[in-house]
Amino acid sequence: MAHIFRKIRKFIEAYPQYRSIMTFYLKLRKIIRDGEKLQATRKELSELVFHRRLKVLEQRLDELLKWKNPNDTLKAVIKKVHRQKEHILIFIKHDDAPHHNNYGEYIIKKGVVKRKMSGGSMSAEGVKAYACIQSIAMTCQLRGISFHRFLKASLVCYIRTGKPMLLAEFECSLQNQKIAA
Repeated sequence: MAHIFRKIRKFIEAYPQYRSIMTFYLKLRKIIRDGEKLQATRKELSELVFHRRLKVLEQRLDELLKWKNPNDTLKAVIKKVHRQKEHILIFIKHDDAPHHNNYGEYIIKKGVVKRKMSGGSMSAEGVKAYACIQSIAMTCQLRGISFHRFLKASLVCYIRTGKPMLLAEFECSLQNQKIAA
C-alpha cells in the first residue's frame, strides 16, 4: 500500500486540478483505516460479525474501483489499485499484520541486491528459487530459529517422505523437544 499511496500522492502533486484523485485517495485511505480498526477489534467480535464487516469493506473497495467517468490520470490510479485488489485487505485476516509489507520488502531487497552484486542467477527460475530460500532464511531469523537446522530437518523429511518439512512443523518439533527435555 505504501507504493500505491506514494504514487497517488505524486499524481495529486502533478495534477492538483484533478480533485477526483484526492477524493479517491481519501476514500481508499479510509477503507484501509477501517480495516485496521476491524483487525484490532476482531477478538471482540463473533466470526459471523467479523466476516460480515470484512465483506462490507470488500464491497466498499469494489465500489471505489467502479469510479464513474474518471479522467485519464485517475484511470491510471484505479488500474494500479485494481491490480493489487486481492491483496489490499488481506492483512485484516491476520492478527498484528500491518496493512503494508514495507518491512518484508526491505528484508527481501537486501537479498536481491546481494544476488545482483555477486552475479548470481539471472534466470527467472534461479531468481525465484533464490527469493524463496531468502524468504525462508529471513523468516527463520525473525522467529529465532536456526536456518541451517531447519534446512537439514526439511531435507531429511523430504528424503523420507518426498515432501519438505514446513516451518510450522519444525517449530512444533522444537517445542516437543523442549517439552521432552
